[in-house]
Amino acid sequence: MYGIWEILMQAYEQSVFVYGMTLLFTYAVLAILSMLAVRAYARRNRYYQEDILMGSPLAPGITVLAPAFNEGLTIIYNVRSLLTLNYSRYEIIIINDGSTDDTLAQLISEFELEPIEFAYNARIQTKPVRKFYKSSNPAYAKLMVIDKVNGKSKADAVNAGINAAAFDYFLCSDVDCILHKDTMQELIKPVIQEKKKRVIAVGATLRLANSCEFDEGVMVRMRPPKNLLARFQEVEYIRSFVLGKMGWSVLNAVPNVSGGLGMFDKEVAIKCGGYDHASFGEDMELITRMCRYALDNQIDYAIKYIPKTLCWTEGPASVKIFMRQRTRWARGLAQLMFAHFKMFLNPRYKRMGLIVVPYNFFFELIAPIIEVTGIIYYIVMAVLGYINWPFALLLLAFVYTYSVMITTVAIVWDQLTFRYYKTWKEVGLLCLTPFLEFLLYHPLVVFFSLRGYYYFLTGKKSTWGNMQRQGFKQKAKTVTAQSAA
Repeated sequence: MYGIWEILMQAYEQSVFVYGMTLLFTYAVLAILSMLAVRAYARRNRYYQEDILMGSPLAPGITVLAPAFNEGLTIIYNVRSLLTLNYSRYEIIIINDGSTDDTLAQLISEFELEPIEFAYNARIQTKPVRKFYKSSNPAYAKLMVIDKVNGKSKADAVNAGINAAAFDYFLCSDVDCILHKDTMQELIKPVIQEKKKRVIAVGATLRLANSCEFDEGVMVRMRPPKNLLARFQEVEYIRSFVLGKMGWSVLNAVPNVSGGLGMFDKEVAIKCGGYDHASFGEDMELITRMCRYALDNQIDYAIKYIPKTLCWTEGPASVKIFMRQRTRWARGLAQLMFAHFKMFLNPRYKRMGLIVVPYNFFFELIAPIIEVTGIIYYIVMAVLGYINWPFALLLLAFVYTYSVMITTVAIVWDQLTFRYYKTWKEVGLLCLTPFLEFLLYHPLVVFFSLRGYYYFLTGKKSTWGNMQRQGFKQKAKTVTAQSAA
């Protein structure tokens, strides 16, 4: 019996070791691919004539969709930000998803909106649409507001916007996001530059608006968040977008395009059924179904990512709101894996089935479970006296140093390439954050992920909900996104 127990212990430890080394190797490969991709992006766009694209009437049309539910604190500043976008052919559709605050009233008053008749074709089923609004002021001619019954999900709201969209591509964002003025011309570049494949989605880097300065909806000064929780998220976003997704883009194996900023092929999105209103990870779920549809219909597709920061979003500044967000994300990932497990290691689905889905399963879905069971296992082994402490501490130091190094490389590489922060002091302070991330932030992410899995398994009800934005505080002529201390 003792011999069997010893064999099981050895097998478990070896499996965890192989798992960990595979993950670390994957991060290293993605980092190298990402650096090559960022350099290629900078070189390719150095002489790109953006003025020609911006002014051309032949440029592909883009519909900007922004769902809003109880966003009264930020709605006006964010819509004004959308109205500052530089592009020749675009429209903005704000979908008021049955807000119970003054979101709609503010929009009507600020932008001089009036009800209109609109030929609405519900190709994707949603909750009923009440009214369509357009402005009587020519300055806001590109803006339309849809007022609909609350669908209890962002997906239902965005689907209503897709139904009303006039152009072939739609850009999905959130009204708590501030977009760079050149967002659309940056996102459309990969579509124009790609000669062989059909680009069905394009994403870009997101950053936190917390502590940044804005003037009339335009970001004028970028700063690392002062709030520690928000700063952890900033570091996580830089690592995820600059290293992770850029690396996957090289392999044409991007796992998802963020719901905060993503541009999609409207035809493919509609034919695969639009956003799933029952999903808690609607952005990743849509990308998976779009890829699945393309593969089932022999469409040679591509999903592109660009490293430039084009979107700033207000991150949760309290643990309570952060818990809601990450619980929802984890529950959405579990839903996704369950719904599309048929693609797992299925060669019919090529990179999606052989790379993306297995990676999401092994290194995203079950990673928190392996981490917690590993901690419990080593606590038991320590109590029983089976731990080789010198080796265990050496391994822990290696993992800790490696994680800090990867994150620091992402921060420094991002700054060297794009110079987002004004001073290197700000960059240096941000580089100190990864030293605490492993000890303070990561345990929260793991715990909230397990909470999301529990909600998925038990079927606990949840809705889109109010994320309780801190809002944009007016300071003279500058608007600053303040995070709660």
